[in-house]
Amino acid sequence: MALHLLLVLSSYMFLTQVVEGNLDDFDCVDIYKQPAFQHPLLKHHKIQEIFNLDEILDRKNEYETNYQSCPKGTVPILKQINGTKSVHLDTVEYPGQHFATVETVLDGSIYRGAQANISLHSLNLQENQYSKSQIWLENGPRNELNSIQVGWAVHPRLYGDTRTRFTMYWTADGYKNSGCYNIQCPGFVIVTQIPWIGKAFSRTSIYGSNESVSFTPQVFQDGISGNWGLKILNEVIGYWPKELFTHLNKGASLIRFGGNTFMSPDGISPPMGNGYFPVIDFQKSSYFLHVKVKNSNYQLVDIEDGKTRRYSDSYQCYRLTYWGYFKSNGVSFSFGGPGGDCGT
Repeated sequence: MALHLLLVLSSYMFLTQVVEGNLDDFDCVDIYKQPAFQHPLLKHHKIQEIFNLDEILDRKNEYETNYQSCPKGTVPILKQINGTKSVHLDTVEYPGQHFATVETVLDGSIYRGAQANISLHSLNLQENQYSKSQIWLENGPRNELNSIQVGWAVHPRLYGDTRTRFTMYWTADGYKNSGCYNIQCPGFVIVTQIPWIGKAFSRTSIYGSNESVSFTPQVFQDGISGNWGLKILNEVIGYWPKELFTHLNKGASLIRFGGNTFMSPDGISPPMGNGYFPVIDFQKSSYFLHVKVKNSNYQLVDIEDGKTRRYSDSYQCYRLTYWGYFKSNGVSFSFGGPGGDCGT
C-alpha cells in the first residue's frame, strides 16, 4: 500500500517539459533545402504531411512551452558549434559503455513504435563523457543493425556544453558508415517549425523537491507509408524515411528503455539519470513512466512484464528498479547512479 501511495503521489507531482524559446542556436532553412535531401536515397523524396495515428492524446494542459518558431515554409536546424564532433559509441560491446535498461525479449514479436514519460535531470560531466536517458528501436543482425534512438543527453563532445538537450541518433548498418546524431548527416526529415532537435531544456528536476520535470517522446512507424515518425507534444516533428533502413522497414524486433553512459579516458564513468541510485520516492529518482509499445497491429499498449528483461551491467555504479504496472503511472521503473570506476 505504501508503495502504491508513493507512486500515485508522484504522478500528480511530475510536471512536464519546458523548452527554451529563442532561435539563437538555430538557423531557419527552407523545408525543401534541409540536409535530409542531400541523402542519395532521398533525392526525389516527397515530404509526408499526414500521418496515420491511431490515438489522440490531448496533453496540452500538461505542458508549459515558451518558444519561438521558424517562419512558415522553413524548419529549424541546430547550428554546428566549432570544435564539437559527431561521435557515436553506443554499441553494447564498445569498451567504456554502461547501461541500465528495460528491454523486450527477442521472441519474434514485431513492434511499430514506443513511448515513455522520461524524467529530465542536470548532470556535471567531463568533456569526453556522455550520459543519456532514451528509447531505442532496433532490428537486424549486429553488423547490419538498424537503430533509432530518442531521448535526452548531456554530451559535451557533441554540443560543446553540459546542458541537458533533446537528442536523437540513427544508424542503418551497425554504426559503421550510416547514421549520426540529430541531423549532422542527411536522413531525418524535419516538418515542424519549432526548434526541438538538439534543443536545451530550460528546466530539469530538482532532487527531493515536489516538482519533477519530464517529457514524453513517441517514435512510431506509419502504417501507410512505412516511415518512422517522431512525435512530441501531440505533434509529429519529423520522420526517418523508410528508404534509410533495411530491417526496420519490417518493424522493430527490440525496444529498449533506460540509461547509457560512456566513460572518460581516465576510466571514470559519469552519473546516469539523476546521479543517484533509484529509491521508492520518485522525487529522488530518475524514472520512466507509462512505458508503452506499439504492437504489430499499431496499437499503443503497456509493455508486458513477461516480454521484458532488466539489464544493468555495473551494480556498483548504476542500478534499476522495475515497479511494474500501477494505474496512476502505468508500467514504470527507476534507474541511475553516481558512476565512478565502473570497469569497461
